Amino acid sequence: MASNKNALIRYKTIDQCLRNKFKQWVLDDLIEACSDALYEYEGKDVYVSKRTVQLDIQMMRSDKLGYNAPIEVYQRKYYRYAEEDYSIMNIPVTDHDIKIMNESIQILRQFKDFSLFKEMNGVIERLEDSVYATQKDNIPIIHLEKNEQLKGLEHIDTLYHAIQNKQVLKISYKSFKARDETEIIIHPQLLKEFNNRWFLLAIGHKRKVLTTFALDRIVSIHNSKEDIVYIDQHIDGDLYYKDVVGVTVSENVAPELITFRIDNRNAPYVVTKPFHTSQEILSQDERGATFSIKVQLNFELERLILGFGDSIEVLQPERLRTRIHGKLKRALGRYE
Repeated sequence: MASNKNALIRYKTIDQCLRNKFKQWVLDDLIEACSDALYEYEGKDVYVSKRTVQLDIQMMRSDKLGYNAPIEVYQRKYYRYAEEDYSIMNIPVTDHDIKIMNESIQILRQFKDFSLFKEMNGVIERLEDSVYATQKDNIPIIHLEKNEQLKGLEHIDTLYHAIQNKQVLKISYKSFKARDETEIIIHPQLLKEFNNRWFLLAIGHKRKVLTTFALDRIVSIHNSKEDIVYIDQHIDGDLYYKDVVGVTVSENVAPELITFRIDNRNAPYVVTKPFHTSQEILSQDERGATFSIKVQLNFELERLILGFGDSIEVLQPERLRTRIHGKLKRALGRYE
């Protein structure tokens, strides 16, 4: 169990003790109660020191977690709340908490345990605990997509800080096509998420070209021990990926005008969720709509088109139309 979670359990335990007016609580009583609570949660003996509980009381008294608990010592040895009805469970979410959550929600909903949000641990856990306590009989009405088995997320923190601190790295990488992993020295530039997978855009030290690495194919990451000056390309993700669907960018390749027709049943979906920011509606009638986008041809675009099955027809360019036709013909052959 994470140390910050242990702290939350101790805060709740101390709170429950101090709300009990039928007993006079000395420090040793609070230590014993916290140890018992942690044993109940973890199923093993957990030693809670005198210093730990003293720091917990100090933290609860402070504004750091928004508690400002009125804990006082009377008769020089007993602890209690100066306000009879006080409890840390009654503390509402503050405007400051909401501001932090709003500023961070875009990343928080993508992944968890990112060190950027260590300072938010108290806020998040207090919200989580409060919601559970007050709405434990309710079920969530918002369901966000998540994949706990997704590989590579453990590398995000390391890569983020390497880019931030301009560090050269040595990675062990094994692509789906490779039989063995390869060690590569890279200059990491940008992290990119697409279709629930994470990618790293980096410059290879030997070839000095931008390369995309899938995080789920990275075996290990280490700081390069060689004396190498970091190359910073100052990549702007919005500009770098503006002419593609997905993450595959071909250097020095101009985007092409692509036209395709969607049947009447599926056209509204493409209108509300465009293939690309360049998408335009060229025509529309009772049979469907014709759209255009201007992008580079790549693997991700082909997969997007194939995902629409028989509801889409590529009109131009001819080579993309021929390629999609060939893939569909081979797919049909598997069912004959």
